[in-house]
Amino acid sequence: MTVSPLLPPSGSPFRVFVGYDPREHEAYEVCRRSLLRHATVPLDVRPVRQPDLRAAGLYWRARGPTESTEFSFTRFLTPYLAGYRGWALFVDCDFLYLADVAELLASAVPASADDPAAAADRLAVVCVKHEYAPAEATKMDGAIQTVYPRKNWSSMVLYNCAHPKNVAALTPEAVSTQTGAFLHRFSWLDDDEIGEVPFAWNFLVGHNKVDPADPATQPKALHYTCGGPWFERYKDCDFADLWIKEAEGLRADKERLKALGDLQLQDGDEGDKKGD
Repeated sequence: MTVSPLLPPSGSPFRVFVGYDPREHEAYEVCRRSLLRHATVPLDVRPVRQPDLRAAGLYWRARGPTESTEFSFTRFLTPYLAGYRGWALFVDCDFLYLADVAELLASAVPASADDPAAAADRLAVVCVKHEYAPAEATKMDGAIQTVYPRKNWSSMVLYNCAHPKNVAALTPEAVSTQTGAFLHRFSWLDDDEIGEVPFAWNFLVGHNKVDPADPATQPKALHYTCGGPWFERYKDCDFADLWIKEAEGLRADKERLKALGDLQLQDGDEGDKKGD
């Protein structure tokens, strides 16, 4: 695999910011596990929690009726949270990764580029450029389903955090006051500053389809955009089995850690008794 110019130098972890909503806590944990489990490069995976941003004075807009999650707008603070340096990934919590983030980073710059680093520097963001018009009026647990140009482009974005236009436009002030249209449509950027990766990296469950004869249609990251198996309404959605398997692995991990902790506690108690 080609080493991507989006990777940080000297083995530092690549930063991933995951949108967090308390209604989807398990979805966040499963997304995080799937990211780490498939990664061949170090990752620093962090939740973007709206209450923390409000407490820090970094976000203050009132929640509107079309905001289906707590990270509808806080996602655009990714460059700020990354210190306006290097590249970082933002992803909604309703994703399940089936492939390596290093592969995603390698695909962000065209293989034909004479100077991949220079080509990466020119880009401000990279995403899947969906053509998506949802049929349902609601999603998840009854949230309003809004329709707008470039819908779902902002659900998984690689940000060039130091790009001058991101530094100028994506400030706490702007994210707290700019319109949804301005932010979700990347209106602060020219079209040639928006890079593209294959749709397999933001495979919209219930919308995108797999062609058995075309390996390029096999999902690398599933996006349960209308709702996933953690909601009763979507427990039998497409690819539910893959999410459930990852969730079962997460629970098994927790049980092993708990058993190890109990064992260590028990050993400590035995040691105390021997010392009496």
